Amino acid sequence: MHKSLVSGLGAVLVAGALLAPSIARSNVAAAVESPDISVTNTKAHLDQLQSIATSNGGNRYTGRAGYKASADYVKAKLDAAGYTTTLQSFSTSAGTSYNVIAEWPHGDANHVVMAGSHLVSVSAGPGINDNGSGSAGVLETALAYAASGQTPRNRLRFGFWGAEELGLLGSKYYVNNLPAAERDKIELYLNFDMIASPNPGYFLYDDNPAGNGARDDLVSYFTSKSIQTEFIDVQGRSDHAAFRSLGIPTAGTFSGAEEIKSSAQAAKWGGTANQAFDPCYHRSCDTIGNLDLTSLDRQIDAIGHMIWNYAQKDYTSGPPPGGDNLILNPGFESGTANWTGTTGVITNSTSRPAHGGSYKAWLQGNGRSSTENIGQSVAIPAAATAASLSLWIRIDTAETTTSTVYDTVKVQIVDNGTTATLATYSNVDRTTSYVQKTLNVLAYKGKTVTVRFLGQEDSSLQTSFVIDDVALTTS
Repeated sequence: MHKSLVSGLGAVLVAGALLAPSIARSNVAAAVESPDISVTNTKAHLDQLQSIATSNGGNRYTGRAGYKASADYVKAKLDAAGYTTTLQSFSTSAGTSYNVIAEWPHGDANHVVMAGSHLVSVSAGPGINDNGSGSAGVLETALAYAASGQTPRNRLRFGFWGAEELGLLGSKYYVNNLPAAERDKIELYLNFDMIASPNPGYFLYDDNPAGNGARDDLVSYFTSKSIQTEFIDVQGRSDHAAFRSLGIPTAGTFSGAEEIKSSAQAAKWGGTANQAFDPCYHRSCDTIGNLDLTSLDRQIDAIGHMIWNYAQKDYTSGPPPGGDNLILNPGFESGTANWTGTTGVITNSTSRPAHGGSYKAWLQGNGRSSTENIGQSVAIPAAATAASLSLWIRIDTAETTTSTVYDTVKVQIVDNGTTATLATYSNVDRTTSYVQKTLNVLAYKGKTVTVRFLGQEDSSLQTSFVIDDVALTTS
């Protein structure tokens, strides 16, 4: 990771989970079984990168023999697996550097899904976590895909970047030298920079421009493995930046660098509080011993999950209908974005759990007479043959009765000023865990309506209605 740009991890947002029946706004085709990428094979690549560094002055830095040998190693592996590879050279202040670009020669070349990592180390050490780990993970995923027999819908491309530590030069050179028509074919870029830190965290890039569900798909994947994640504002800190600057959707993972792990992070991820995620960041001790193999194993499986699924994503069918979630910010993980209503309802308070992640809509729970609401405007396509609104809800209450309704939350559709209540849940429906509710909204096809949740509470004894992972899907 580029050091001069790595100083902002303190601005951390906690990521949420999207566990609605369809993956939020991803339009991924039928569910593809996620692969188990071999951590043994990935570790073997890292052993080789360590050996290359050891034989070349202890590093794999730009312009030095250790970096060229690293690029040659990666290229040879991909050539042998059947990839079409290019060694792209460019000049830097430290000498000639190289990008390794590998393309699987199958799938629609007009729709490219790309993953990458920087292959170069700093001059101080071998760079096995930073960023041999990401490079080894991307390499092994590419090799596993080649061996899998999968037939991709889209063209898969992998990039291994040079001169990242000099200011992201390799990825910038690659993007800036692509013709505009070729840039437009890249539908998604996934970046993996430091994924095996010895005191690891599970961070996801907070990159989610309109139409990009990849970040949320990563949240959903990790949540399905009972791994909590946090968002970081990566901005220009790694090689995704050149792609993002052109409006290409980006996402990625990161296990932490020189920043200090908090007590709260240690409580949920293990490891040691008040110690750096990687004490050997940019140092000579970033060797083969500077790895957490559990983090590496989990992260490479996430890379595999994204490649297997986005290889099959249908980028040709246009906007919904087609299974996409019409609700924007469905898990509330971008705070109040796309939602309107009572201030403070969308929250990451730890007093009530989210369905996944931390943010959710928490209506009522005040223990006094009050009304709260949130809502979002949604256009339901006229061509829909089915339309369903689903939500996950948890209800806890201090009311002692099991039969008398005192506090309620209503699920409503507001259509041109007319309000229809689709369902009402109350203190009587208390539940200590989330349950999913699904409601038919086909009657509103061809209309732009507001989906609204309206909570009402009486004068005493709180009832908390916590709603998360809302989805409105059509077919």
